[in-house]
Amino acid sequence: MRQPAATLEAFYHSRLGEAAARLMGSRMLDLWGPCDSLRVLGIGFPGPLLKFWENDAAACVGAVPEEIGAVRHSSEKGQVLCSVPEHRLPFPEGLFDRVFLLHALEEADSPRQLLREAWRVLAPEGRIVVAATNRRSTWSLADNKPFGHGRPWTRQQLVRFLNDSLFQVTASTTAVHMPPLDWRLITAASKSWERAGELVLPGLGGVVLVEAVKRLYSKPGGSAAAPVTKAVKASKPKPVMPRKLADPDVAQAAETTAIDVLIRPDRRRDNQVTGAGET
Repeated sequence: MRQPAATLEAFYHSRLGEAAARLMGSRMLDLWGPCDSLRVLGIGFPGPLLKFWENDAAACVGAVPEEIGAVRHSSEKGQVLCSVPEHRLPFPEGLFDRVFLLHALEEADSPRQLLREAWRVLAPEGRIVVAATNRRSTWSLADNKPFGHGRPWTRQQLVRFLNDSLFQVTASTTAVHMPPLDWRLITAASKSWERAGELVLPGLGGVVLVEAVKRLYSKPGGSAAAPVTKAVKASKPKPVMPRKLADPDVAQAAETTAIDVLIRPDRRRDNQVTGAGET
């Protein structure tokens, strides 16, 4: 069951939630900068991070799944929140230059379909960041916190998932190294916890962040598959009549097929298979 909007809002209005949002936002700004004149889309519960670009970006839009309920819009700046069906975002293809997911992939009914929708609305060579609960952190065990719900991910799992979905991963990191305890002593020193975590236990932050670039093609031999855009009805193959070997004129006029039967005058009849080896 999805976390209700009231639970998420209450967390991000607490000291611990505000500190976690600042730490994630700092990581995101390191990756994207202020996003001047760019269109930014957040999917899931994006309000805590959208505020970092609402002053400079050309547009800041938050797409909140209908399943979590209505979200109160508390920003008076350039941020817009809308309720959307998770399986189909109401935006045209290639509209946004930057897309991020927060509290989205962990609880999605179909993570692959959600990521396909993010791919669709992202501009070619646009950049995406997926923020998900780190399976290896203590935050994934905190049932009373938003990051303790849904399916947690490891960094390697997210990297493979994005690579298999026509994205090219460009960076990955973790954030929110402080313990999931709403104590003033911890939240006031959140930056110190972050620096210590980066040095001592860099892979155990509460949140995994993976950045990738949208690609329109898959490398030869790669595992990514092109998105299905239209179903095409397959036609029945036409039968091919065998070549008349006794008549050289007919043999010369016939088109080359997958299997050529050649008769050489200086040796016995050999069967040569072209394109599939020799017999």
